Amino acid sequence: MTKDQIREMFRLDRYPLSAKYDPDWVIDNEMGPNVLWVTEAMCQAIELRPGMRVLDLGCGKALSSIFLAKEFGVQVWATDLWISPTENLQRIREAGVEDQVFPIHAEAHSLPFADEFFDAIVSMDAYHFFGTDIHYLETYMLKLLKRGRQIGIVTPASPNQLPVPLPDYLGEWAYFMNSVEWWRHHWDRFPELELELAEELPQGWELWVHWHECVKAANRLKERHLSELRELQADGGRHFGFVRMVGRRREQ
Repeated sequence: MTKDQIREMFRLDRYPLSAKYDPDWVIDNEMGPNVLWVTEAMCQAIELRPGMRVLDLGCGKALSSIFLAKEFGVQVWATDLWISPTENLQRIREAGVEDQVFPIHAEAHSLPFADEFFDAIVSMDAYHFFGTDIHYLETYMLKLLKRGRQIGIVTPASPNQLPVPLPDYLGEWAYFMNSVEWWRHHWDRFPELELELAEELPQGWELWVHWHECVKAANRLKERHLSELRELQADGGRHFGFVRMVGRRREQ
């Protein structure tokens, strides 16, 4: 396919801001389903205003952080364990947002920030790696947020809890997929957090499949993409999707 045809595949009506970005840039730096779509989905559910201080936790290669800075005028602390902050700084500079996005190397249980420093905390396609711990939100994360402000995540989740044992077409990696209801209950237990939204991301399975179709059309499909695409197609949306959640730290 031509570059224009691939760009058209990346253009989704429900995520118009993401369509402004070069598909090659997104594919070159991918660490999962198109992070710009996932980030824009999050931004449709959370309050962001220019000048706000935002923690982007598990930012990967900082594409989500760059997107937040460019589209919403916020300052972003692009925090990740796996990707070097020096590598992320290069991408941030190339994107022209060095004065807005600050790369940080940190583990999710050892975040080097002052209490109540952030106006918003977001995490895209990463929270399931550390946030399933029953104590994580209140012990490590919530204290960093100003009172009255929001936390938002989009992370892989199943519309329904997966059966045990797993269906034959799923690899054991799928055991990390909790249900949307599980995530709702997981956050609703914290008295200091007012849960404002906990829902299955609309057309989440279709979004995941379409991402792989875009990568395939660009002739960039790797074996891990093929394996995941086969599982997604065999599943038909029964167990694959995303949860979108927003909570607000209570004033008192």
